[in-house]
Amino acid sequence: MKKRIKMKWYQRVDFWLLAILILALFLNAWGIWDAGNANAYYTAAIKSMTESWKAFWYGSLDPASYITVDKPPVALWFMALSAKIFGVHGWSVVLPSVLFGVANSYLMFVLLKKKFGPWAGRLAAFFMTITPIAVADNRTNNMDTTLIFFLLLAFYFLQKGAVKKLLRYVFLSFALIGIAYNVKMLQAFMVLPAMLLYYFIAIKLPWKKLLLGMLASLAILGITTFSYTTIVDNTPASERPYIGSTEDNSLLNLAFGYNGTERLLGQTTGTGGAFPGMSSKTTAKQGITPTQEAETSSNGQMGTAPNGTKGPVGGTSSGVGTPPEKPAGSTPTQMAPTSGTVSQGSVNASGNSSESMPAGIQTQGTAPGGTMKKGSQASPGGAGGAGGGAFNIGTAGPLRIFESELGPMASWLLPTAIIGLFVGFFASRRRKQRWFELNLKQKETLLWAGWLIPVGGFFSIAGFFHPYYMIMLAPAVAALAAIGLVESIKKVQETKKGITWANGTLALMILSTLALQGYYAWSYYPLVVIGLGIIALLLSIAWFFPRQVASIKIKAGLTVVIISLLTGWWALTPTLSHESAQIPTVGPSVLTSGNSSMGMSSSVDSKLLSYVEKNQGSATYLFATTDASTAAPYIISSGKSVMALGGFNGTDPSITLTEFKKLVKEGKIKYFYSGGKGMMGGNSENTTDATGEIEKIVKWIEANAKTVSSVSSTNGTSLARTSKNATSSSSAQVVTGATSQGKNSTSTSGTSQSTQPGGQMGQGGQSGTLYDLTTIIND
Repeated sequence: MKKRIKMKWYQRVDFWLLAILILALFLNAWGIWDAGNANAYYTAAIKSMTESWKAFWYGSLDPASYITVDKPPVALWFMALSAKIFGVHGWSVVLPSVLFGVANSYLMFVLLKKKFGPWAGRLAAFFMTITPIAVADNRTNNMDTTLIFFLLLAFYFLQKGAVKKLLRYVFLSFALIGIAYNVKMLQAFMVLPAMLLYYFIAIKLPWKKLLLGMLASLAILGITTFSYTTIVDNTPASERPYIGSTEDNSLLNLAFGYNGTERLLGQTTGTGGAFPGMSSKTTAKQGITPTQEAETSSNGQMGTAPNGTKGPVGGTSSGVGTPPEKPAGSTPTQMAPTSGTVSQGSVNASGNSSESMPAGIQTQGTAPGGTMKKGSQASPGGAGGAGGGAFNIGTAGPLRIFESELGPMASWLLPTAIIGLFVGFFASRRRKQRWFELNLKQKETLLWAGWLIPVGGFFSIAGFFHPYYMIMLAPAVAALAAIGLVESIKKVQETKKGITWANGTLALMILSTLALQGYYAWSYYPLVVIGLGIIALLLSIAWFFPRQVASIKIKAGLTVVIISLLTGWWALTPTLSHESAQIPTVGPSVLTSGNSSMGMSSSVDSKLLSYVEKNQGSATYLFATTDASTAAPYIISSGKSVMALGGFNGTDPSITLTEFKKLVKEGKIKYFYSGGKGMMGGNSENTTDATGEIEKIVKWIEANAKTVSSVSSTNGTSLARTSKNATSSSSAQVVTGATSQGKNSTSTSGTSQSTQPGGQMGQGGQSGTLYDLTTIIND
C-alpha cells in the first residue's frame, strides 16, 4: 500500500516544472555569496532593523531612527528577518528576493495551468524565469521581486474567487494589493484595472451582490493600503524618524510625490535635483534641464550634476554609462576611477586645506585588488553598468519599450505576447457564442491584457524611473506569450487538412520576435543573429508543411528554443557575473565588469571608523553627514547610528540649524564627516533642500568646526588632533575630489578624481574630511 502511495506521488510530480524551478533557483542564487553589501542603502536599513524594533517598524536607515529610507518597510521586513536569522551579509539580505523570484515562476505556472493547460503554465513559468531583468532584480535586495510576488498572489486569489464564486477570496486578493502598496507604493496599483475588469466579467454572482462585493473589496483595499501610512503620519514627529525623500515629513506625500507623480512627470529626485537621463523637463527649483547640466569633463566620464557637482552622465544603450543614484552594492563605485597618479597632500571638503592624515582620517577608499580600468563598468555588488545608466530610459512614445534602452530588460518576447493577446482572445471563441459573451479563456486573456496595457503605457510616457522597473512587464509578457504559442500549436494539431491562421501566427511570432531580438543583440553577436535569423526563417516556413504529430512536437520545441536563446543568454549574464547590483542591469557588458571593487572595505575607511567609535563616548551618533550614501557603509560595518541629515539624496529638509546646534550642545553629535563629496558638492550654494537648512548647517560647520587629522607617532600608533584651516605640508597619499575653490585651499598634484553629486556614492579613492563639532561648543 505504501508503495502505491509513493508511486502516485511520484507520478504527480511535474518534472518539467521542477526543472524550470531549479533553473530559476540557479539563475537567482548562483554567486550571491559575492553580493557584498548589495544595495547598501537598503542593507544599512536592514542592519538597523536588526538592531532596533523601532527601526524595524519604520524602515529607518539608522538604528537611532533619525530618518527612513524612501520606501515603506514591508519588503525590508522579510530581509531583516533573514538577516536576523543568518546575520547581516549580502547573501542573507538578497535571499528573500531569490526565493520570491522562484515563487513567482511557480505562480505563473499555477495561474495559467487551469485554463490553458499544463504546457501553457510551464511556458509561462519558463518565460518568467528567463526574463533578463527579472533575474537581475531577483538577485538584489530591492523591492521589485517582492512586489511582483504579492501581485501574482493577488491574481491567484482573484482567480480562485471566480472559480469558486466566493467573495472571501476576492477580499483577500484586494487586501494583498494593499500589502503590495506598502512594498513599493503606487506601483502596485498598476494592475488594478485588470483586477476590476476581471471581477466584473469573470465572477458570476447576482448583480447586487457583485456590486456590494466590489465596494467591500475597495474598502478592504483602502484599509490595507493606508492603515500603515495613517499610523505613521499621525505619530508625533518627535517620536518617529523623518520620512526620507519628502519635503514635509509625510508618508502620504512620499507615495504621491517622490514615488508617485514624480515617476510619471519626470520631476526631481526626492527633493534634490534631476539626474542626467531623466525627463528633460525643467525642474521647478532650478529652472534648468538635466540636458543643460550634463556638461562632460575632460576625461569624458563625468558630467556636471544639477547641484553643481561633478557627476556621472547617463550612458548609452550599448551599455556604457553609470547609474547616478543610491549607494550601489558593496562598493561606492558608479564610475570607474580615472587612471593616473594619486595626489599628494589633502584638501578638505570645504576648500580649506588641513593637515594630511597618513593613518587615514582623511580617507582614501581604494578598492581591494586595485582600481578598475578606465571606462569599465561597475562591479557586481555595485551599480550595474550594462543598461546604459540609471535613467537612460529612451524617448517617451509608444515604441519606447521596444527601444534598445528598455527593451533588453523585458521585451524580448513582447511581439509573441502581443500576437498571443489576439490569439488568446479570438482563437478560443466558439461558433455559437454570441458577440458579447466571453468564455473562460477570453476572460483570462483579458486579465493579462489588463496588466500589459497599463504597465506598457506607463513606461511609454513616464519621465522618471529606472530601466529595471521593467520587471513589471515580465508576468504579462510571459503569460500572453505562453497563451499565444500553446493555443496556436493546439489549433495546428486540431486541423486535419490545409493551412489555418495558426500556421501564419506561429510563423509571425517567430519572425517578429527574432527580428526584435536581433536588433538588441546585433552590436554584440552579429554572426549569431544572422545564423538564428536563417534558422527562424526556415522554421517559419516549416510550419506550413506536413502536420504529423511528431513533426508538430519537434517544431513546437524548436520554436520555444529559437525565441528563448538570446533572452536566456541575457538572463544568464547577471548570474555569471555574480551581479547583485543596486541598479540591476543585464547584457554581455555585465560580464566584462569584473570583481575589482567588491567588498565593504572599498567604501569604509577602517581607521576613520575606529577613531569615531573610540571617541564616540555617550554620543547617540558616530557622526553626522549630509547623505545616506556616505552613512550607509558605516552603519553596515558598525551597527551604530550615523545621522544622514539630508536623507538619501542629501537634500531632505529633515532638521534646522537651531535643532542641529542643540544636538551638538547636548553631546549627541560629536563629529561631522563630509564623505568626500565636497560638502554638498563643494559648493553649499547649490544645495536644493526646500528650506535651505542643510545648507546653513554645512556653512556653519565650515566656518566654525575644526578638522580632525591624524599623524603617526614614533611607535607607529595613530594620534588624533584637531586643526582649523591648517595648511598641509605632508606628502601622504590621499586621492582628492575635484580641486577645491574655497578659501585657504591648496592645489594638489597628480590627477584628481571628480566627485559624485551630493547623495551619490563616490568612487573608491575619494577623500573626505572629519570635523570635530565639540570644538565649536568649547570655543
